[in-house]
Amino acid sequence: MTLEAESKSIAAQFDYSDGDVNKAVKEFLRQLDEGLQKDGTSLSQIPTYVTGVPNGTEKGLYMAVDLGGTNFRVCSIQLNGDTTFNLTFSKVAIPKELMVAKTAQELFAFLAKQIELFLKEHHEDHFEQHVRRRMTISSPDGFRDEHVFRLGFTFSFPVQQIGINKGTLIRWTKGFDIPDAIGKDVCALLQEEIDKLHLPVKVAALVNDTVGTLMARSYSSPGKTGTVLGAIFGTGTNGAYVEKLSNLKKSLSGEFDKSTGEMVINTEWGSFDNQLSVLPSTPWDVALDKASTNPGIQMYEKRVSGMFLGEILRLVIVDLLKNKDVAFFKDENSSSNDWKSTTNIVADSSIYKQWGLDTAIMSVAAADGTPELSTLRGELENQLGVHAAGLDDAQAFKSIAFAIGRRAARLSAVAIAAIVLQTGKLTDPANQDEPIDIGVDGSLVEHYPYFRDMIYEALAIIDGIGPEGAKRIRIGIAKDGSGVGAALIALVAAGMEKSMSTQDYLGELRSNAKENNLTAVPEDAENAAAD
Repeated sequence: MTLEAESKSIAAQFDYSDGDVNKAVKEFLRQLDEGLQKDGTSLSQIPTYVTGVPNGTEKGLYMAVDLGGTNFRVCSIQLNGDTTFNLTFSKVAIPKELMVAKTAQELFAFLAKQIELFLKEHHEDHFEQHVRRRMTISSPDGFRDEHVFRLGFTFSFPVQQIGINKGTLIRWTKGFDIPDAIGKDVCALLQEEIDKLHLPVKVAALVNDTVGTLMARSYSSPGKTGTVLGAIFGTGTNGAYVEKLSNLKKSLSGEFDKSTGEMVINTEWGSFDNQLSVLPSTPWDVALDKASTNPGIQMYEKRVSGMFLGEILRLVIVDLLKNKDVAFFKDENSSSNDWKSTTNIVADSSIYKQWGLDTAIMSVAAADGTPELSTLRGELENQLGVHAAGLDDAQAFKSIAFAIGRRAARLSAVAIAAIVLQTGKLTDPANQDEPIDIGVDGSLVEHYPYFRDMIYEALAIIDGIGPEGAKRIRIGIAKDGSGVGAALIALVAAGMEKSMSTQDYLGELRSNAKENNLTAVPEDAENAAAD
């Protein structure tokens, strides 16, 4: 068999037909509903205790931290109340040893230290001041303690949330594995280390990155109906959407505002269809799962997210290289290579190492429209050590990479379509002229060429959406969702605190300040946080 024929045969195994897509949407809707009824389901459907989305008028100065995949970000965000914000941030890589530390304390102490360094660099005046007293009529003795920063903690791992700033870790993903942290309240773990450093910070809200994306998009692109879905298509994938409280049947502990009749739900859709009843499964999907740190779970994520697409492609390439009947990345002599050379692969090529093929090269392959695919061929040499790859080699690589990427986009459309259908916004007579707004973030939707185009292509063939419905679905990038969204939820949390009994709240602040010797932020930050 020729290389062209073999690559077409492989690419065909990644085809996900219109019928497959529609079948998967129906199953996604079924699992969505199942997760609203009870715990322990494929889609966890985790209540977030956030009961509304922003409208762009919110104001205040807040902090946010984001523990996502390989990096930790610390931000301060000034919400200006006019759909705009000012953001200051720092980012640091998580040391590999801390991703698999023996105790949770080691990781969270590192995170608290980064918060301290950020405050010293960007808010030194806030950091240096100690708890001050000022005249006020809001407490019996005429004084109250200066406010601390309210912090939104974006924690992009599955947690069982039991309050707006309380949640226990269900499991680690994305290469983290610290068994000591399982079942513990991650907000309390971070607050404990913050308090040890006497920082003027209170962990006010626990935020999944998808919830943050939803909030940030709704703040910056407000509309009549608000944003209905926040989704991540990057290293991992997940989504959070606005659900009617009447559809949420499983029991809820903790306080929340019931007046809106809605709550943001974190689907944890990376684990959709772990049973593989509708998800596709090639030999390379099976091999990837078997060699992963969490075999048998996150099966949807392993077919959609950037962390895994490159590895699927690498496994295909390795099998092609083993196929003695196909001339792939090898030439009989220079006459069989259009560059009049011979292809060689360096002995230590990352092709032969697990996770050795970065998904980013798939973007290069998709974008290269040059006649000789010279850009892709250059990257094959630079990234993978493949010297003088032939045009037929590059074409085969591009074809297979495209098939893997297209399947991921169509699977992404399954989740988006199911959420849109679940909300009923498309058929609501009150919203016929309104776009269905969706906020997305992540390297795939931002950098992978045509990824969103392929999502729209799939949306147009889905029952209940169709071409006209797809035109109403507005998918927009929500940059810095984990920071701005976390700040917005910290604002919500501050409002919830404000609604508590004044005496109880002030008493709690005085007690916390006294016990922890917390330093303070100036008066203007306090006033901003109270807006």
